[in-house]
Amino acid sequence: MNRSTEFFIIADEYKDQQKEARFKHHGRFAMDQQSHPTRIAVVGCGNVGSTYAYALLLNRLSSEIVLIDANRAKAEGEAMDLNHAMPFTYPTRIWAGDFADCAGAALTVLAAGTNQRPGQTRLDLVKRNNEIWRQLIPQIVRHNPDGILLIATNPVDILTYAALQLAGLPVERVFGSGTVLDTARFRYLLSQHFRVDARSVHAFIIGEHGDSEVPVWSLANIAGMKLEAFCRAQGTQLSASARQEIYEQTRDAAYGIIERKGATYYAVAAGLIGITAAILRDQNTVFSVSTLIRDYYGITDVCLSLPTVLNRGGVDRVLKLELEDEEAAGLRKSAEVLRSMITQLGYK
Repeated sequence: MNRSTEFFIIADEYKDQQKEARFKHHGRFAMDQQSHPTRIAVVGCGNVGSTYAYALLLNRLSSEIVLIDANRAKAEGEAMDLNHAMPFTYPTRIWAGDFADCAGAALTVLAAGTNQRPGQTRLDLVKRNNEIWRQLIPQIVRHNPDGILLIATNPVDILTYAALQLAGLPVERVFGSGTVLDTARFRYLLSQHFRVDARSVHAFIIGEHGDSEVPVWSLANIAGMKLEAFCRAQGTQLSASARQEIYEQTRDAAYGIIERKGATYYAVAAGLIGITAAILRDQNTVFSVSTLIRDYYGITDVCLSLPTVLNRGGVDRVLKLELEDEEAAGLRKSAEVLRSMITQLGYK
């Protein structure tokens, strides 16, 4: 046997081994999907919850989606509509259920609560939604003590803190969508100003998902170049007035959308999908989610948003940013705003 023939025999054997390995892997995966399908529970079938469920179906991230709402007929209608999309998507079990159906869910997304109205701040919502939380959280945890809770209801930072207190779960398994949407808006507006793809812009909004949020200008970059360096290299500029306008448009975007169409839901649902993928696919992706903060620039025992690594276990770690003094002061002020409301609710 010459070397050439021997090479091809060895190559064929290697291919056969690879085929067998792939078959075993996919076979085990198929069996796991049948015996332990990936279930996601969506609590609250308003604009955000239903849009998220639709995006979840299109992105093929779960094999089971259970919709839970105080208005059972609304949940049933959403489930019917989603099921009728099945021929265009992927086989998924979708149904209207109750809290018992949260059992075994890898992730429960909470989008229930009173909606924000024109002229109303996120903090105005807190008392009513906190009462709803006192009813929902214990029922979810009773049926599913091992899953992850993702809070999407506003005011998200305060309700994330409330959920932690009411659920009694490890902190890594309870967090909120936080400033994921604000960060996306910030990156989009910067991309428009500099005429680059928004995906090439890396910048964060931290702190409260609300009026006291903080833009981290000092670390914002495009293709690894901080904004000042990018401006010098490209012969462009970002004036102080332009910075202020971008920040205000980021901070106040929700008010403008609510005034025009009544609610925001497409972009936040897309953000929730990104978080969901990071969890289910164990991606270790960084998102500016709201989680319990300890000893961060003097901030302790409050939920707010910072760049956070997410994977299958939930929150893996919060990244420590090298903030400028003004940014750190803004973050502490944001924490005080949230801490004041938490105290008013009686959690401290």
